[in-house]
Amino acid sequence: MTVDPADVRIFDRETIRTFQAEIRVQNPTSLSPSARRALRQFGKPILSSRLVGGLYRGAEFVQFLLIGGFAIAWTGLPRTPVSLVLGLAALAFLTVAVADILHSYDPPKLRSRWQQLGRIGTAIVLSTCLLALVWSVLGFVDPWFWVASYLPLALSTALPFRALVGASIRRWTRNGVIERRVVLVGGGGAAETFIRQLEREPDSDIRICGIFDDRDDRRSPPIVAGYPKLGSIGELAEFVQLAKIDMLVVTLPLKAERRILSILKTLWILPIDIRLAASSATMNFRARRSRVGGVEMLDVVDRPMTDWDAIVKRLFDVVVGSVALVVLSPILVGTAIAIKLDTPGPVFFRQKRHGFNNETINVWKFRSLRHDMADPTAKKLVTRNDPRVTRVGRFIRRSSIDELPQLFNVLTGELSLVGPRPHAVHAVSSENETFLEIVDGYLGRHKVKPGVTGWAQVKGWRGEIDRGEKLQRRFEHDLYYIENWSLLLDVYILAVTPISLVRPQGAY
Repeated sequence: MTVDPADVRIFDRETIRTFQAEIRVQNPTSLSPSARRALRQFGKPILSSRLVGGLYRGAEFVQFLLIGGFAIAWTGLPRTPVSLVLGLAALAFLTVAVADILHSYDPPKLRSRWQQLGRIGTAIVLSTCLLALVWSVLGFVDPWFWVASYLPLALSTALPFRALVGASIRRWTRNGVIERRVVLVGGGGAAETFIRQLEREPDSDIRICGIFDDRDDRRSPPIVAGYPKLGSIGELAEFVQLAKIDMLVVTLPLKAERRILSILKTLWILPIDIRLAASSATMNFRARRSRVGGVEMLDVVDRPMTDWDAIVKRLFDVVVGSVALVVLSPILVGTAIAIKLDTPGPVFFRQKRHGFNNETINVWKFRSLRHDMADPTAKKLVTRNDPRVTRVGRFIRRSSIDELPQLFNVLTGELSLVGPRPHAVHAVSSENETFLEIVDGYLGRHKVKPGVTGWAQVKGWRGEIDRGEKLQRRFEHDLYYIENWSLLLDVYILAVTPISLVRPQGAY
């Protein structure tokens, strides 16, 4: 849970530990008929407004490069030195950077009619004049004459294009092509206040998908400001998973701090942004603030990886995973042959495990147990000198070669190269306790895709779980990875994974 006790006064460390100790994962419940009807509206793909802003940033960079090329042709320069081409790239980059500093690519600005025109115009003028000054100092060929041709061309091209893009984005937002899907937790007057505030922003990309509340119809009406109550908080997790919800907004009065904390301790495991609607006059929280559709919010939990972070991580997985398959192919083929010669049965073994957002996935492994003693549900963990393990299986388990087929899961998108290791759906400890019983908030580790290797594994927490403390330490390392993810951290974990395999503690 990414709540900083220094930012939120009531969330001191002792309070967080107390509430986390009370977390219990509820059994899945069936959705109500109204929730199932609502799900039918969310089948079509949508675009994230932040993703659109990033794409437009790249498109505008190319646009300024082309405008510079036309300007060079217009001035009739006899030659185009390499330094001038590099200067054009610098000008395009600087213009986009200044526009970014002026928040010109923020979703609300891209949807605006006039604000974005003033901001991008300012960015073009400032960046052009700044580089012209630098070019004159460096002795470029008549930079001020060239600027006189570039500046009017850039303004006359970029401003109409911006107006056209803004109109298109507003239309796509109204038609639901670009939207952020939001569910409200808590009905009644606070929810109605939030909805009315949101309605004052006609071009908002927020789409309210429904309301969830445990209170009866007297305290929480079945319909609030035209939006239906779809079910209880216990049904919310399943709805979020099926409807691809982006944000959860708690619309209870902020003076009900204890009830809000009770709800948050259940919902923080979901891989979505969680916000508190700051619509109360008596506000005892001091959290980070943001605005959603013009309405002020208190930021409680942020989704770990969104938009471009998710795209970069996926590209990293595909590229590095493909290279790893090619490089490791001799080991894969040799292992398959050894397994086939050692004992009868298939080479590969598939097991159902927890994936992203608690979805069930089939994970590939090399078979390391005797085929007639296979345990696809992981009801019994493998222990030292386990008679079920084959001779080849003992070696490939200690060296983690049995995990290499999971590279195919990486390419299909079910796994990532780096992330919390996926555990079997029905896995139990050596003391016959389920992982859900051992670790409170255990499902919070599924807020990102599981990985072939992970932070817990390179820190020595792999192998048999004979004590609840081992699973707890794995869980703590998984949460650290989720809250501190970066591409450099992934590269580091991949780099030290072979070193960690030299000390295979607990891997039997």
